[in-house]
This record gives sequence, structure tokens and C-alpha cells, in this order.
Amino acid sequence: MRINIYYGGRGNLDDPTLYTLKQIERVLSDDLKVEIHRYNIYEQKNHISTLPQTLKSVDGIILATTVEWLGIGGYMTQFLDACWLYGDKEKFSSIYMQPVVMSTTYGEREGALELKKAWEILGGIPCDGLCGYVEDMSTFEGNKEYLHIIEKMTENLYRTISHKMKGLPTSNQAVSRSVAKPQQLDLTPEEGEQLSEYVSDDIFVKKQRQDVMELASLFSKQMGGSLGGDDDEGEYVDDFLNHFKPSDVVVSYSLIIDGFDTPLYISVKGGDIDCHYGNESADLTGSLSSNILNQIIAGKKTFQGAFSLGNMSVRGKTDNLMLLDKLFVFDE
Repeated sequence: MRINIYYGGRGNLDDPTLYTLKQIERVLSDDLKVEIHRYNIYEQKNHISTLPQTLKSVDGIILATTVEWLGIGGYMTQFLDACWLYGDKEKFSSIYMQPVVMSTTYGEREGALELKKAWEILGGIPCDGLCGYVEDMSTFEGNKEYLHIIEKMTENLYRTISHKMKGLPTSNQAVSRSVAKPQQLDLTPEEGEQLSEYVSDDIFVKKQRQDVMELASLFSKQMGGSLGGDDDEGEYVDDFLNHFKPSDVVVSYSLIIDGFDTPLYISVKGGDIDCHYGNESADLTGSLSSNILNQIIAGKKTFQGAFSLGNMSVRGKTDNLMLLDKLFVFDE
């Protein structure tokens, strides 16, 4: 059994939803041996439109968020919008969903009900949810009765999915079948390319790139020339080698550049540097467009500045991101 968790809060340390999810994950993974994967939507805010693709191979999901002042929050709303626009409705019909909504103010029950209604309209199967009001985190974490409730609700989700339990039909499901149809978006060609469901499909995009390269290679041979293909990606290697500032550190980076099939891998060991294209694990992984990278190399931006403005997403310690600007100094 596989269950995905989608957390729509802001990731604050005192968020009661994070504590609740920690206990849910413990029961599912350690006690019930369920394969789980959590997606923190705030970390994926630049790629929310691709998240519905992660629902294709799951048996159930948990939609978790925190009501801080009004409603379920923007991140969760954007994720549900992406499911409506780009998700596989046929697949949703077999996915069970448990809402988990904690509140620090008011409205946890309304939030859980909103998630259940949304999932029903998407065609999915909602389960009994878990919601509560938390005034003081220390009291909430230290209460064994609350922990017992969380554990029992998690076990109920497991039983519901295992036995493929069904519920009575609802009007929300009828709306999904007969009335509610996604509206055609009035977008420019550029916006349409960025938001289309095909952009969310990595396999489709990769196949299109391969087809383009094959056609380019064919025309090149017919004209007696040659195209570099992946070799053209070597243009950034020299830029990093020429602007390297040796330092007494050991660190590695993987830069995923839009439009490139393979990440740019950079390994620094003191005064030695290895820079090439390859799929290798690194201490920090960054994702950015070639346009932003060109501006950085031209000295108009820094990696830290691009990250701060949302032009670059990273996974790993941010200290390594700051170090990247010190190891490679691009002067304007």
C-alpha cells in the first residue's frame, strides 16, 4: 500500500499539523509498514502544477493543512486547483483521501469539510478526517489521549483503504459527473506551454526533446554538418572552471537547467574542481532556467539572489547555496 501526504501549511516549527503528521507517519511506516511519501507544498511552490502527476500510483492520500486565520490556505488551494486542471480524474476515482486540519484560531471543521467536498467533486473517495484546535503546543504534544486519537484515526484510514470500503453516493459526486467541467483558460501561447498538462508529464516532455534531437541530427547529416546535441551543454562548464575561486571546502552541486536533459554536476574538493554533466548525488540540488543562469554568469545576479526572488529552487542546506556564490565569482 502506498499513501502520499500533501502538507499545505507554511512549515512553521510550532505548526500543530506537523506534529500530527509526524505521529501519522510513525504509525503508517513503523507499525503498518505502509510506503509513504510526504510533499511539502511550500517547497514545491514553483512546481505545484506538476504535483497531480504524483497521484498516479497511490492507494490513498492525506491532505493536511493548518487554519491560521481563514480557510485552508493558499498552497493547498493551488494544489487542488492543479488537480482539477491537470489531474487524472479517472485515477482519482479510486484514491481515498483523509483530511487533516489543525487550527490555531477557528475553522478546523470547516476546513476539513472543504477538503472533503473538493475531493468528492474531483471524483475521489473521502474518508473520515482528523481536525482539532490547538491553543498550546506543549499541552497538545503531552496529551496521551490526543495521541491515542491520532493513532486510531490513522488505523481507520488503513482499514478503509485495505478493505476498499465504499460510501453512499453524494450530490458533490453528481456535480462532478454532470455539471462541473473545467473552463478553457484564456492564456497566451507561452502561458499555455507552462501550465499545460503536457508540461507536467516528464515522460512526454522527454520524448518530445528526443524527437527534436533526432530530426535535428537527420537534417544536419543531410546538409553535411553536425549538431553537438548534448555536447552543446558544455558551454557552462568553461564558465564555472574559469571563475572558480579555490577554498578549503568539500562540497558538491547539481544544477538542473530548464531545457537540458542532464544536470550540471560540480564537485569542489579544496583547490580541485570537477565540472561535467551527469546524474550524480550532490550536497545541494538547484533548479533554474538557462536565462537566470546566463544572468548569473554575466554578473547581473547571484545564486542567493535568484533563490530569494523565487527564480531558483533548491534542495539541501542553504549554507551551501551561499558558498556557491563565494566559490564562483562572476563579475559584471
